[in-house]
Amino acid sequence: MAWMTRFLTAVAFLAIGVIFSPETFGSKSDGNSSPLLITVLKLAHLLCFSTAWGAALWVTFIGGIIMFKNLPRHQFGNLQSKMFPAYFSMVGVCCAIAVGSFGYLHPWKTSGAAEKYQLGFLLAAFAFNLSNLIIFTPMTIEMMK
Repeated sequence: MAWMTRFLTAVAFLAIGVIFSPETFGSKSDGNSSPLLITVLKLAHLLCFSTAWGAALWVTFIGGIIMFKNLPRHQFGNLQSKMFPAYFSMVGVCCAIAVGSFGYLHPWKTSGAAEKYQLGFLLAAFAFNLSNLIIFTPMTIEMMK
């Protein structure tokens, strides 16, 4: 999983770069971007945001409860120790893509208060997910074993 953490860190820095300097990556405040690029970015944002949300709902309210009720404690713990790093990595990549595409489509200097709040909430979700992946999941797995 070390390669995934490094990849996720690189994607995070790219997303932060897109947010704070979108002109470097080709975003124009006057709206003269390619229509195909805008469509692809909107689609990427929608798919990644919905994938992250759907995975979170499934793991929290459906899959986790079913596994907890039907598996012996040690099997449940072993399954969670394998599933959580993959889950947090997938949600982290999806959040990073959603943040990057939203930051590209809504440059900070020209966006309104609503877009800035949305970007702030996306960044907060991304930061909390990274803290789960990098800090809390390894601590929990080590304590469990």
